[in-house]
Amino acid sequence: MAWFFLFVAGLLEIGWAIGLKYTHGFSRLLPSLLTGASMVASVALLGLALRTLPVGTGYAVWTGIGTVGTALLGIALFGEPATALRLGCIGLIVAGILGLKLAG
Repeated sequence: MAWFFLFVAGLLEIGWAIGLKYTHGFSRLLPSLLTGASMVASVALLGLALRTLPVGTGYAVWTGIGTVGTALLGIALFGEPATALRLGCIGLIVAGILGLKLAG
């Protein structure tokens, strides 16, 4: 169950990271409320996952999911560059996340 909580926490991290773009500096009410709720829920689920997972593994996987998802959505939604080097580095992050999951 801890890995499920961690996965959902990572997805919510993607949500709040992308949500920050839509808040326009927290000047738009609805995006700001949704972003704040995603932040709280993400950290709460991370905390639940860390009851049983090692903190180093849990935190690294949480931030890794957030990083990969946010980078890919930045490419898809905001036209950020999708160079071979950038995609390769994202692939390395995914490999690290999988390695931590398999090692734990």
